[in-house]
Amino acid sequence: MDELNNRPRSPDTESKVAFLRSAAAYAHQPGLVSVIETHMSWLFLADGLVYKLKKPMKFPFLDFTTLGRRRRYCEVEVRLNRRLAGGIYRRIAPLCLDQSGHLALDGDGTVVDWLVEMDQLSEDRFLHTSITKGTVTREAVSLATERLTRFYAGAPRQRRDGQLYLNHLVTESGVNRRLLGRPTSRLPLARTTDLLDRVEALLTLHIPEIRERIAMGCIVDGHGDLRPEHVWFGPPPAIIDCLEFDRRMRIIDPYDELNYLGLECELLGADWIRPLVLERLEQVIGRPPTPGLAATYGAFRAMLRARICIAHLLDPHPSRPHHWPPVARRYLDIAARECLIAEGGEAGGSSHHHVTSGWRPPATERN
Repeated sequence: MDELNNRPRSPDTESKVAFLRSAAAYAHQPGLVSVIETHMSWLFLADGLVYKLKKPMKFPFLDFTTLGRRRRYCEVEVRLNRRLAGGIYRRIAPLCLDQSGHLALDGDGTVVDWLVEMDQLSEDRFLHTSITKGTVTREAVSLATERLTRFYAGAPRQRRDGQLYLNHLVTESGVNRRLLGRPTSRLPLARTTDLLDRVEALLTLHIPEIRERIAMGCIVDGHGDLRPEHVWFGPPPAIIDCLEFDRRMRIIDPYDELNYLGLECELLGADWIRPLVLERLEQVIGRPPTPGLAATYGAFRAMLRARICIAHLLDPHPSRPHHWPPVARRYLDIAARECLIAEGGEAGGSSHHHVTSGWRPPATERN
């Protein structure tokens, strides 16, 4: 009993973060530690290495509340990201508490948390940075696209679990409606409701085609959240930060995933990337969706991103509250255009034209 009473109390998250902010926490003695807080993690950038500490939080789609769960998801994160990022994801590292109550990475004593250890990547080699600075090249995008398309070509087909993809589309569309349809969303309600109706109608229309694609083996266990900030040009190119905490969100049509990446690049001002990556995907794996379904994918993703923007406003102390509604409205513009294409409107041209036929948005819609 005395030993139990004398055992140091497990530190709270604030104490762990305070320790990991210090350069003394790391064996390689970094000169400076920079700290980034995300919605679900703390990142500690320490002279060439990055350590990621998951927050002990719970949502309907994840549960990081126990030490065992955080360890398991750290292990899953390293394993999954090695598919597209190789050795950048180095290992998981234990954060320990010794008998005197001192914390140490890889130390003695009781493990009180786990961190993912990664190589630190140069910021200027990321796709989003390159687009913003105007330094992005077709060659760099092509090399990254090659890595992605070869990954999709070799990924196991998800015929048995492919229904998870369709379930995800339908479920998330309902969540979009619940959040974006609120009068408090700071979005034009009539227009937003009209777009929600149109996207849901398009998804319903294309359910038979999606089911056919599942049966044909077109669905894979992919990245799950493929955005420009996750594409690093290397060399060699690497795709980081795949979604590890919910497999249902990674079961996806590669054309949906790369189309989403292309739309995000377009929002940053590089509208030429979308047709390039989709054309190469078709060359490597074939079996493209019909133009109507491809545009439906785009409309769905744009509404999902609009919802994520507005969700920031639900935080008790939202960061940059004036930033998110205008960005959400830009996503509504993209969703409206994609709906028009899917419905056979003028922006999409003839329904016989292929999704990768080189279509570009009008100059007035470019960012």
